[in-house]
Amino acid sequence: MDNQGSVAPARRRGLADEVADRIREAIFTGVYAPGAQVREVELSEALDVSRGPVREALLRLEREGLVRSEWHRGATVTTLSPEDVEELVSLRGVLEQLAVDRVVAHASDEDLAVLAKAADAMERAADVHEMVRCDIDFHDAVFAAARHRRLYEAWNGIRCQVHLFLLIRIGRSAEDYLARIPGEHRDLVAALRARDTGTALDLFAAHRRLAVDVITGTADPA
Repeated sequence: MDNQGSVAPARRRGLADEVADRIREAIFTGVYAPGAQVREVELSEALDVSRGPVREALLRLEREGLVRSEWHRGATVTTLSPEDVEELVSLRGVLEQLAVDRVVAHASDEDLAVLAKAADAMERAADVHEMVRCDIDFHDAVFAAARHRRLYEAWNGIRCQVHLFLLIRIGRSAEDYLARIPGEHRDLVAALRARDTGTALDLFAAHRRLAVDVITGTADPA
């Protein structure tokens, strides 16, 4: 039996990809804050494209967890509920535990040097949004150093939501974030370089817990 006609033809999606990149960048730089409406008509006019690619881009961003669509409101930038935060942080914790185990066991000196470079970049961040990017880049490097393809893919599945989580954190206390983050990541690098699994796991857990405490308003201001 000839099945050649059973597969739908491929479509070019370059324009929708570019629109998604532009909207994602606007979210990550604070142009669209959590809870803000993202209107198709306004975006199509601003980007000088039809509404089709905008709609397709918003669907992609919805799959990434960055926007949510409701029939009576349209698309809005995701606002994480307490349940969202708990699920995201607990899943990240599971992934990071495996990542730490594998980095300690398998990372090369070159991998660890990349981690140190990513941590050092935080000292040169020009503003809080660049610091968030450096934070995400560091964790990208951790999962890359774990040398586990499916683990890295799992991290990529929540990466944009973690970025959104950090944007919510800086919305609560940007000064605290800027003051704490470089030192926290230097400590993480030191523990991984020492191949000290226990200390590294404790530091990663404290790193996640502090972010949650800041968002929930229970962090120690000292």
